[in-house]
Amino acid sequence: MTALTWAIRLILFSLLLLFALRNTDPVTLQLLPGRAWDAPLVIVLLAFFAGGALLGALSLVGVLFRQRREIGRLKREAARPLPPAAIEPPPTA
Repeated sequence: MTALTWAIRLILFSLLLLFALRNTDPVTLQLLPGRAWDAPLVIVLLAFFAGGALLGALSLVGVLFRQRREIGRLKREAARPLPPAAIEPPPTA
């Protein structure tokens, strides 16, 4: 299984390297009036992919904090001793 995993990684790396080598044409991004960014296409794609991944990770921060707060509340609730239950006398008939 380890050999198969490494083979898949090698194939994926080779395809990405080939993609990067084939897309080195310069592109110009018009950012603001009078501002432009000239860079190879693969660098622009990598920058936007990394920016999207960063925004996706940042969107999870609120969920993670809410879950941690809920876990802490549940742990405190579970550590609290239960009040003694009222003992009912057996029914007399």
